[in-house]
Amino acid sequence: MDILVALKKEEAKLQQQLKGIQRAVAALNGAHHAVSGAQLVSHKRVHSKRTMSAAARAKISKASKARWTKFRAEKAKRGK
Repeated sequence: MDILVALKKEEAKLQQQLKGIQRAVAALNGAHHAVSGAQLVSHKRVHSKRTMSAAARAKISKASKARWTKFRAEKAKRGK
């Protein structure tokens, strides 16, 4: 009888360790998870890299340079 009690305690301890390991693995994977019972449920998000066309980058660059040119011109006017 004592052997069965010891085995049950060991089983409970191992299950707790398993849950801890599953949480650690999920954390390393960057997954958000919730543990219910002995089941680990993870919610993984798939992120895709946003890319921009060369034309769009050129357009943004041109607009930015125009803004800075206008800003510097107004600053020079106020300085006189």
